[in-house]
Amino acid sequence: MTEPSRAPDRPSPDALLDAARRADRSRGRLKIFLGAAPGVGKTFEMLTTAQAKARAGLDVVVGVVETHGRAETESLLSGLEIVPRRAVAYKGTRLDEMDLDALLARKPALALVDELAHTNAPGSRHPKRYQDVEELLDAGIDVDTTLNIQHVESLNDVVAQITRIRVRETVPDGILDRADDIEVIDLNPDDLIRRLEDGKVYRPRNATRALKHYFSRGNLTALRELALRRTADRVDDELLSHMRAHAIPGPWGAGERVLVCVSEDPRAAGLVRYAKRLADRLHAPWTALSVEGPRAQALSEAARDRIADTLRLADRLGGEAATVPGSRRIADDILAYARSTNANHVVVGKSERSRLFEILNGSVVRDLVRGSGTISVHVVAGEAQRETQDADPPKPLRTAAPEPARSAWPYAVALGAVAVALGIALALQPTLGVENADLVLLTAVVAVAVSFGLWPSLAAVVAASLAYNFFFLPPLYAFTIADPTNVAAFCLFTLVAVLVSNLAARTREEALVSRARAVASERLYGFSRKLAGCGTLDDVLWATAYQVAASLEVRVVLLLPEAGAIAVRAGYPPEDTLDAADLAAATWAFDNDRAAGRGADTLPGAKRLFLPMRTGRGTLGVIGLDADRPGPILSPESRRLVDALSDQGALAIERVRLVEDLDRAERAAETDRLRQALLTSISHDLRTPLAAVLGAATTLRDLDDALDGTEKADLLATVIAESERLNRFIANLLDMTRLEAGAVVPNVALHDVAEVADTALRRMDKILAAHRVAVEIAKDLPPLRLDPVLFEQVLVNLLDNAGKYAPEGSTIRLLGRREGMRVLIEVLDEGDGLPEADRERVFDTFYRVAKADSVRAGTGLGLPISRGFIEAMGGTVTGANRRDRAGAAFTITLPVPAEPARTASERAA
Repeated sequence: MTEPSRAPDRPSPDALLDAARRADRSRGRLKIFLGAAPGVGKTFEMLTTAQAKARAGLDVVVGVVETHGRAETESLLSGLEIVPRRAVAYKGTRLDEMDLDALLARKPALALVDELAHTNAPGSRHPKRYQDVEELLDAGIDVDTTLNIQHVESLNDVVAQITRIRVRETVPDGILDRADDIEVIDLNPDDLIRRLEDGKVYRPRNATRALKHYFSRGNLTALRELALRRTADRVDDELLSHMRAHAIPGPWGAGERVLVCVSEDPRAAGLVRYAKRLADRLHAPWTALSVEGPRAQALSEAARDRIADTLRLADRLGGEAATVPGSRRIADDILAYARSTNANHVVVGKSERSRLFEILNGSVVRDLVRGSGTISVHVVAGEAQRETQDADPPKPLRTAAPEPARSAWPYAVALGAVAVALGIALALQPTLGVENADLVLLTAVVAVAVSFGLWPSLAAVVAASLAYNFFFLPPLYAFTIADPTNVAAFCLFTLVAVLVSNLAARTREEALVSRARAVASERLYGFSRKLAGCGTLDDVLWATAYQVAASLEVRVVLLLPEAGAIAVRAGYPPEDTLDAADLAAATWAFDNDRAAGRGADTLPGAKRLFLPMRTGRGTLGVIGLDADRPGPILSPESRRLVDALSDQGALAIERVRLVEDLDRAERAAETDRLRQALLTSISHDLRTPLAAVLGAATTLRDLDDALDGTEKADLLATVIAESERLNRFIANLLDMTRLEAGAVVPNVALHDVAEVADTALRRMDKILAAHRVAVEIAKDLPPLRLDPVLFEQVLVNLLDNAGKYAPEGSTIRLLGRREGMRVLIEVLDEGDGLPEADRERVFDTFYRVAKADSVRAGTGLGLPISRGFIEAMGGTVTGANRRDRAGAAFTITLPVPAEPARTASERAA
């Protein structure tokens, strides 16, 4: 979709932003030495330029340069500082890559980075070298680099067709677009072949093979033309940006550009073909332009289809198709667009309307010629397509009003309105007088024009003029006029009525257009807000399908790639499958990023029209449209609306997928962290008790006769204690696995907290033998809804955690009290407490706080298991530091269950 043209005396905001970006010295400047093929001398020229800059005092550093063993290239490295490369081990081999971090730390004024399209070794920060270059530029470092034309992404397919070799390493076109300078290193194909034969590009054996394939003279000529054309396009873009940024109206004669104006006229196809031939003769780009003025709303479906067909013809012939909203002054809109695109040739069709018609309604051709200035206007007598010429006479481009209404109802209302106005004028004639009766009749004419448009209002003008003559001009009740002054009054009344009706009709049409555009804008705005609230891919797809279907009154399906094929993911009305023809059209549209199916040039036999949904990252899916009406499904304006809606939908799909990718990456990182923590924990907490058990058992076996009873008992106690420790560790792992899998279902019932706490304390007798344990649980605590087994394990974990971090001989307190409708169970120790940053992290799996001796105690499982169990029972666990002294405080909060309703007899008792 092309935006409306700006006034030629206003600078383009986009051009100003681009100029500001280029002038921003916080970002480095990028210069690309572009060549048609390897061996043309890109690296040689880059080093020659760098040597000249170094001699001038510029700080130049070589990031990476590939000399390919060429002595003359290696000699140019003399005197330049070279950053050592970074060695990367890959599949048993050593790869040398540019050391990006070293280059950033060195921060020279200019860095030389050869082979922009290079793919970095696995494990590098960026997969592609051009991404390294972008980081250097962001750091304020200027970069000179080299690139062959076959590595440009948009030309990859063209190069493959020419050379029959698919290049895997490509650089996005945006890199070239953002480059501050592009220098083409041009070499005649014969000279390049001679260099190849002399062994200056490849070794002789490889050179012979290359001459027969990639480096044939025809291939080199085609690649050379691609490089020159790509650079010429860049220069043309820079010229347009300069003109727009400085509000230069244009066109400048620096290059040729053709603009052809199309309308619903059947001869427009001939104009497009003429413009194509003209552009070929001038070796110039060309554009087919359709201006949608106020009268576009009144066009028939057939006329709209002709415009769409003409624009598609321009696209097939290699031109650009553009549609812009316009005003009544279509010629001004065309010239404004021509000046904004630097077009210096405008092609229009010759009008076949009468002179009188042009005087009354204006002529686009005449207005174009008068306002063209330095733009050449080609007025062409196009030929209509023979099959449509008889059935639909040509309607040339004009500023006239729309076609007459086909229904008789507006004309009947017009005559009725005049009749009512006449009755009012006759009734008020004694008060208003004859001279004011015409105002009442003009009011009726204006009302009809505003309500029904031009042609019914002209019918009202005729009726009002006749009524004015018959009832108000002497002789009354006759159509003759006796007084010459009354003849002038009659003519003046008719002229004013025509002008007023025409003006009112135009105002109505412009209001309708403005209303339609406001509705479209409101739909886009509402759709964007709806998409912003979509959190899942299914929500985005359904919202997109519904919005398109509601806006265009069509049936919609959305297809996305799945498992190597494209499949239906959403539809409105819901639909799950497509027939073979539709599926083939959808697949082709997705693979080729072009429209296919009904009304398109490819697979037109399909029932639906399929359009690609694309973003800057490529084609994400396909939207399919179907309608019961015959002919093309979309008009040019509805096509633009679909493009806008599908673009918003595609961006929302990309956003959701990026969020999903981020979530997956975070989960993968968390899984990796847990795996590493698990391995670390197992290596310590599993090996330590096993080593103790193994040592005690080995001692009993080898020294059984030399040990007395006490020593044997101590060794057996060690085996039992470490085995219990190992058992607790494995139990914690199993509990954590159950929590992660969501398999913990508490068996909740009313239980006494004090009883469960007493059981947990008995289990911890031996472990807490070196500590004093103080229990202070209020006797009036109500029974709580909890799982006694899980709650006991929670208390055991909290007490065990306190024992690990509190010094021997200190007091561990277990408290229980009621606060309102909740019960608080606290475990307090006298250790070092929790670091401020670790109060929440202590509940992360495998996270352990270092003790005062920097030793990390525990397994990092007890606290997350405790939180998981308590939350499964509807409570919470928090960690904090004690207020009365040093130490940690862990608090369990459980709700007090509601008392069951009692009967009247129970309350009385």
